Amino acid sequence: MAQEQENEAKPQSSSSQPSVEPDMDTKSIMIPTTSWFTPKRLLGIFCVINMLNYLDRGAIASNGVNGSRRTCEGGTCKPGTGIQGDFNLTNFEDGVLSSAFMVGLLLASPVFASLAKSVNPFRLIGVGLSVWTLATLLCGFSFNFWFIALCRMLVGVGEASFISLAAPFIDDNAPAPQKTAWLSIFYMCIPAGYAIGYVYGGLVGSHFGWRYAFWVEAILMFPFAILGFVMKPLQLKGFAPTDSEKALTVEIVGSEVQGVEASNGKDEPLSLKSEFRDKSSLEPSKSKSATTILDQFSRFLKDMKELLLNKVFVVNVLGYIAYNFVLGAYSYWGPKVGYSIYHMTNADMIFGGITVVCGIFGTLGGGFVLDFMTSSISNAFKLLSVTTFIGGACCFCAFLFRTEYGFLALFAIGELLVFATQGPVNYVCLRCVKPSLRPLSMAMSTVAIHIFGDVPSSPLVGVLQDNINNWRTTALILTTIFFPAAAIWFIGIFLRSVDRYNEDSEVEVSSVERTSTTPLFEERIPETSTSHQSQQC
Repeated sequence: MAQEQENEAKPQSSSSQPSVEPDMDTKSIMIPTTSWFTPKRLLGIFCVINMLNYLDRGAIASNGVNGSRRTCEGGTCKPGTGIQGDFNLTNFEDGVLSSAFMVGLLLASPVFASLAKSVNPFRLIGVGLSVWTLATLLCGFSFNFWFIALCRMLVGVGEASFISLAAPFIDDNAPAPQKTAWLSIFYMCIPAGYAIGYVYGGLVGSHFGWRYAFWVEAILMFPFAILGFVMKPLQLKGFAPTDSEKALTVEIVGSEVQGVEASNGKDEPLSLKSEFRDKSSLEPSKSKSATTILDQFSRFLKDMKELLLNKVFVVNVLGYIAYNFVLGAYSYWGPKVGYSIYHMTNADMIFGGITVVCGIFGTLGGGFVLDFMTSSISNAFKLLSVTTFIGGACCFCAFLFRTEYGFLALFAIGELLVFATQGPVNYVCLRCVKPSLRPLSMAMSTVAIHIFGDVPSSPLVGVLQDNINNWRTTALILTTIFFPAAAIWFIGIFLRSVDRYNEDSEVEVSSVERTSTTPLFEERIPETSTSHQSQQC
């Protein structure tokens, strides 16, 4: 009799627990409503960090920092400038240098995404920004090609944590009708950062030297790296609070207890849990570490399998790869193409100005248009295919113009349309998977578009140019790759797609812990009051 009463009491306590504990758990991980740290300020901070990341990429591509090799014509030699001049790099080596940081990015992105399940994601961003700051500082002290290439790889490691985790944080905290618009504001910083980097690199490199460009970047990023450690960490939807005992218990014991609970009743798991803890406390630390690593690796493989079997994710990323192949080469070789074809004396400033204006308005426009169309995966694919096809056609026709002004006008229209893809393509990456897979989805998307996109594009375009020695033809060949990207995204319109943002998470996130992951943007007041009323009844 007493046992039956005990068994009946357990479901009541478990059902009433979510309504009692949210206030306690939420306060431990959320910023209070009176705090200065609001969702909009979170977006602002992430935008500045993202802009600094891409400012660095634009700076190393600028003529002021990248420079040119030593040339000799008719017995007259012109000294080299910038990194290429100081280290006497070929075009291929120069292209490799521009993509060297991608090696660190590719290796570290999946690692940070997997660690997000056991380490607070906000702290991981702080670790990544610290590595970025140190590596950028060391770039300014480089003494040969191999040293600066190694430093650029470490820059990629530092950037990996931010690109994997920032977008899910924004997606959690953005107002529901403006999800894509907020993502577009964040990704607007990519072209804006590149453009400012062109201008910044040209000014600093020509007046003070290319090394100062890297030192100033490190100084600007340092406060944000510190902020990642001193601020109270936030939680992501779909993840248990990593600093709570309950989260640790669920993660370690939950999978072991769940199977026994289904077959042997409700009293046995309690004894099993204590027995499991006693045994684990006696195991050597090496054995525990090995078991943890194996468990994390096994979970990573399981998550990767789920991603690769997701047709919507695969099609979206394939189109993104082709798109990024062109855009990566544009961003690096653009100033040199403008100088070589149209003899622009200030190519850094012109390309920087076009990129920042078209990038800002194009990226924002794409996000707002998708929200206006009603944000859905199918509508996102429609927008991606149309804007990429028309934008690519405009860019292709622009390189056929013989005059500088005709080229700039049509190229600006093309870039305006091409940049409209940034919000929708990342919206698909976030919404085609369940919440707990969002960091890995963003990480693997980033890995794919770089390892198959802009990493090989810069050196391959350099090799192509070395062989045909005609920048106009090289640019036309490169631009045609926009059309396969548009075709791939067009296929995505006809795929069966489901928005999985509100899908239940895995076993490690219980109903109590889900209430602990409430984002900054609070919309749970009615829900909480309802749960309190049910408890009183």
